[in-house]
Amino acid sequence: MNVQTLSNASCPCGSGRPFDGCCGPYLSGRTVPPTAEALMRSRYSAFATGQADYLRATWHPTTRPATLTLEPGIRWLGLKILSTEAGGEADQEGWVTFVARSKFQGRAQRLQERSRFVREHGRWFYVEGELS
Repeated sequence: MNVQTLSNASCPCGSGRPFDGCCGPYLSGRTVPPTAEALMRSRYSAFATGQADYLRATWHPTTRPATLTLEPGIRWLGLKILSTEAGGEADQEGWVTFVARSKFQGRAQRLQERSRFVREHGRWFYVEGELS
């Protein structure tokens, strides 16, 4: 999935909004996600569009991997947010539980995770996740 071809298409994050009015401004660096859920959605869109640099930039420095290589053959099929706890514009910490579906080498995959986010200097960062 190419970011340039997505401008008016539905955002990969499943919000139902056009990419340019949803995760596009975050992935391009024009603005930052205001909530933990918005960051979660934009990170999913980054996985779906192969934006490893964005994923590393939004990963907290204390848990960020030294390198990040995205699997080229994976196709992301959908994101469903199950719950959010805190993570609002006035919070410093938040959790988002989600299910992400994908397909790799013809096999369907499902990832369910409760992700922890922190906000520092006005920016949200992914810290870690617990798989369910």
